[in-house]
Amino acid sequence: MRGVLRDNQKNGGYAGFGTGMAGAGQGAVMGQQLGQPQQTDPYARPGQPVGARSMTIDDVVTKTASTLGVLIVTALISYFLIHQNEGLAMPLLLVGGLGGFVLVMIATFGRKQDNPAIVLSYAALEGLFVGAISFVFANFVVAGDISAGMLIGQAVLGTFGVFGGMLIVYKTGAIRVTPRFTRMLFAGLVGVIVLILANLVVGFFNGGEGLGLRSGGPIAIIFSLVCIGLAAFSFLIDFDSADRLIRAGAPAKAAWGIALGLTVTLVWLYVEILRLLSYFNSD
Repeated sequence: MRGVLRDNQKNGGYAGFGTGMAGAGQGAVMGQQLGQPQQTDPYARPGQPVGARSMTIDDVVTKTASTLGVLIVTALISYFLIHQNEGLAMPLLLVGGLGGFVLVMIATFGRKQDNPAIVLSYAALEGLFVGAISFVFANFVVAGDISAGMLIGQAVLGTFGVFGGMLIVYKTGAIRVTPRFTRMLFAGLVGVIVLILANLVVGFFNGGEGLGLRSGGPIAIIFSLVCIGLAAFSFLIDFDSADRLIRAGAPAKAAWGIALGLTVTLVWLYVEILRLLSYFNSD
C-alpha cells in the first residue's frame, strides 16, 4: 500500500525531476534578447521550464478533495441503487473492489500515480465498493440492531477523527517517520496480508470460519484493532511523502499520487472501523 507514494520518490525527489533542463536558462536569455517578455511563475524552481511549477500543499488539498469527492458521490449512488435493488449489492461490491485493486496495481507498478484519469477512475470504482459494503454491514450484518445511518455515521466520524489525530501527531513531531519506522510498518502490513490470505485458505476447509479473524469474536476484534492501528500509522507515511515531494520541488501533477495514497488509506481505515463497529452491534 505504501508503494503508491514511495514509487513517486527517487533519491529524495520526484522520479525524473530536474533532468534534461540544462537549456532552459539559455532559452530565457535568448527570449529577452529578442525583446520577448520573460515569463515567470512564483511556484517554479530553478531549472524548471517556463509554465511548469512545483507542487504545493494547495495542490495536495485540492487533488485529494477532488478524489474524495468522486468517491463520496459514487458511494452514495451505489448505496441508493442497492437500496432500490438489493441484488446489486454483490455485483457492485465485486466490481468496485476488484476494479479499484487493479487500478492501484497499475498505478503502482506502472508508475502512473500522477495520472488523474487513473486516480479518479479508482475513486469512482472504490466509491461503488464503499457504498456496497456500507449497505451490507448496515443492513445485513447488524440487521436492525442499530440504524444504518448511525452505524455508517459512526464509521465516517471515526475515520476522519483518526485522520485528523494522525495529522496532529505528524505536525507536532510526536512520532517521526524514520527508515526504521517505515520498515516496521511495512513488516506489519505484510503480516496482515499473510494472515488474511491464510484466513481465506483455512476458511475453505472449515466452513468459512478460517482462523477466526473475521468471525466477530475476541480474535476478530483484536485483528481489526491491529488493522486500524496500521492504517492510522500509514497516514504518517503519506504525510511524510507529501512533505518530501514538496521540498524536492516535484511537479504539481505529483499531488495526484499523494491523493491516491491518502484515499487508499482512508478507505481501508473506514472499512476496518465499520467492521469493528459491526462486531459490537451484532448479536
